[in-house]
Amino acid sequence: MPEPSPVPANAFCTKLRVRFADCDPAGIVFYPRYFEMFNDLVEDWCSEGLKHSFTEIVTRRGWGLPTVHTEVDFAAPSVFGEMLSASLSVRAIGASSITVQIALRGPGGEERVRGKVVLVLIDRKVHRPIPIPDDLRARMREFVPPGV
Repeated sequence: MPEPSPVPANAFCTKLRVRFADCDPAGIVFYPRYFEMFNDLVEDWCSEGLKHSFTEIVTRRGWGLPTVHTEVDFAAPSVFGEMLSASLSVRAIGASSITVQIALRGPGGEERVRGKVVLVLIDRKVHRPIPIPDDLRARMREFVPPGV
């Protein structure tokens, strides 16, 4: 695994608690649960960072924001009760897609999981990509690190 990277400037940051339901009999996070954590982070980013709650996106506007691609590196285990620091930065914005970099770090700042996630804005009625509206695109740009 490549060396851990620092939290990018302009990243959306929050905390995620490792819950009992996240862990396997070995007492560590069962790896598919990290995908749920990634999704929770994206949902929080939409609500808090982009000011477009999932209720607004899915229910009122009829959009979806499914994950269409992911790459993940697992660096170290996380255990029940830990509070993980989560960061999300935007790496690319296409016509209808958004590529984000996600990192989850332990209480001491050590990287536990790192992922690249590609999301696509869709019209849920026809399950087809739609262009990202200009106002939403402008908010997404606020989370692009300098130099990217």
